[in-house]
Amino acid sequence: MTHAIIMNEAGGPDVLKWQAVDTPEPGPGQIRIHQTAVGLNYIDCYHRSGLYPLDLPASIGMEAAGMIDAIGDGVTTLSVGDRVAYASAPPGAYTQSRVIAAERVVALPDTINDDTAAAMMLQGMTVQYLLRRTYRVQSGDTVLVHAAAGGVGLIACQWLKQLGATVIGTVGSDEKAELASAHGCDHPIIYTRENFAERVREITNGDGVPVVYDSIGKDTFEGSLDCLAPLGMFVSFGNASGPLAPFDPGILAAKGSLFFTRPSLVHYTAKSSDLQQSAKDLFDAVAKGLKIEINQRFPLKDAAAAHTALEARETTGSTILQP
Repeated sequence: MTHAIIMNEAGGPDVLKWQAVDTPEPGPGQIRIHQTAVGLNYIDCYHRSGLYPLDLPASIGMEAAGMIDAIGDGVTTLSVGDRVAYASAPPGAYTQSRVIAAERVVALPDTINDDTAAAMMLQGMTVQYLLRRTYRVQSGDTVLVHAAAGGVGLIACQWLKQLGATVIGTVGSDEKAELASAHGCDHPIIYTRENFAERVREITNGDGVPVVYDSIGKDTFEGSLDCLAPLGMFVSFGNASGPLAPFDPGILAAKGSLFFTRPSLVHYTAKSSDLQQSAKDLFDAVAKGLKIEINQRFPLKDAAAAHTALEARETTGSTILQP
């Protein structure tokens, strides 16, 4: 037997229950991972709440790291004892022992420990596709990153500086402004007391930015459009304040022939080759000095408390759950 977080219904954090479950066995093309660290991400809250519905009962979680302790038939690229990590569908990472397709994991270099891997795979590969594929940031660009002191935000700020960009970031407090600045944010904007769209226009001398990376959702949508230069791109990749309401696409034309996209890591890493390249780019950025800040740790059995803290915006950087 092993233990996992199981939800029998969608709802608040209290639906997450620590239960004994059978230890899974890997089938053809699969591996079993003895998990040592599990990542916490906003998509976990969306699955738990029912915003992104799952067949129930279910376990949630998209990201973890650990050591392979069993392999199924046909697996030739990995071996028992290898350290691996993943950030991939289907959900089910909130467990001590996980079976997953071998093609959906990446081998970890010795320079990256399990906690760091579990804290960065989903967020780091999200930053990789946002900055290198959705809108390919160039040296000299000025960009806006919402939630700059969060897990994705801190990674994005550092990676953007490696690329030679100027970073504007929104945060909710003076403490978060200091944290974002320490990780490369050139112009932190405290949205609780400043109009971020007006500040972006001031910082850019009225030009606006070519891209806004927005994980907040409904609370920042209209302001974000007002930050964009003509032909700019609004990248909506999260719903921390709730999902966007339906909108008339004519607003994109009226504000400068803007582009709108709603990307997902699932599609950007659907091919195994893309997954491996994304992870390689992330590992390379870490080797160049990108730091992963693990600012919270919770026992996996206390996942409900971790969700409560995340949704209350009480966390900064990355959070890991310890099986």
